[in-house]
Amino acid sequence: MDRRQVLVLGSAFALAPRVALGEELKPLKIGVMNDMSSVYADYQGVGSVIGAKLAVDDYSQKLGVPVEIVSADHQNKPDVGGAIARRWFDEEGVDVIMDLPNSSVALAVVNVATEKNKAVIGSGAGTSALTGAKCSKIFIHWTYDTYALGHSLGKALTEQGGKTWFFITADYAFGKDLEGNCAPAVEAAGGKVLGEARHPINTADFSSYLLQAQASGADVIGLANAGGDLNSCIKQAAEFGVSKKQRLAGLILNVTNIPALGLEAVQNSTICSGFYWDMNDGARAFAKRFQAAHPKKMMPNDMHAGMYSATAHLIKAMAVTKSAADGVKLIDQMKAMPTDDPLFGKGSIRIDGRKLHPMYLLEAKTPAESKGEWDYFKVTATIKPEDAFRPLDKGGCPFVKA
Repeated sequence: MDRRQVLVLGSAFALAPRVALGEELKPLKIGVMNDMSSVYADYQGVGSVIGAKLAVDDYSQKLGVPVEIVSADHQNKPDVGGAIARRWFDEEGVDVIMDLPNSSVALAVVNVATEKNKAVIGSGAGTSALTGAKCSKIFIHWTYDTYALGHSLGKALTEQGGKTWFFITADYAFGKDLEGNCAPAVEAAGGKVLGEARHPINTADFSSYLLQAQASGADVIGLANAGGDLNSCIKQAAEFGVSKKQRLAGLILNVTNIPALGLEAVQNSTICSGFYWDMNDGARAFAKRFQAAHPKKMMPNDMHAGMYSATAHLIKAMAVTKSAADGVKLIDQMKAMPTDDPLFGKGSIRIDGRKLHPMYLLEAKTPAESKGEWDYFKVTATIKPEDAFRPLDKGGCPFVKA
């Protein structure tokens, strides 16, 4: 697929709905920006485009909102992401940018969008700063954030006996924020952080970081990295025999990591997620459609599901505003409406842009428990939205305080 190609989305464009005065409604143009070719390509990549497309198939024609989708590879570089955003807004008529894994890129794009008064919705973006010190009235943080994952897993695993921790952390905004949200939860639960080692994105050799973690003697090695980096770290940990004596905690491990690792490599792992493809009938129906459309026949992770959920709600809001020209107005309409879809159920969007829904603790199945390909996890606990996400008064969002 040409990543800059406009994806024509089936019957959604066959007949352009008309507004009351008989004029054609301008199509809502969505730009999906993520890593299409590197360490996070399976994590988001084309799967995020598919998630958005499925929502368009379900809601566009029904609500009378024509939609176009374009996509681009930001290469995990903030300057590239910012340049794409500026071109999309200034020259190509993009109304809303979505997904944005790699928090440094997300922050750069939000800066451009704030200047242009254009809406941004993050599904793959992680850092909780996006609804904290770096919040913007044009941004909604949809699927998860580093507070929800770090806080939930830090608390759960420490209470399960992992009293001492050492972190191996991706050395950019996402990784540092994930570690920074997990460590206080560990300490609040009676644990202690012994140290950390930070690595650049797309690292091939984790041996020096793993040796530091091994030498620390920590009960838990917290892996504050993602995608291919997380896979490489777990594989090399197994080669070093680390997991036989110390528990590995992949703070953003999810279903798309497992095919490359195998269930044996993630035994005794607990993860936190807002979605799992086999958790209910709505999730299973979506997963079947998603897998059929995916070039690698992958099942969706939480961020792919988040793209469906966010796009559906965006189309509902666009049906009310009739225009995406004013990004703040469009985002305000999304915040004013309760959220409801087959994947995340009922929820809401807080004033700081944090989308609220339950999060879940999932435990890796044993190979004997697994019934086949993609049957990797079982839900063990539900975390209420008010417990999963950072309290509004603790985020420090400037316009909320004002």
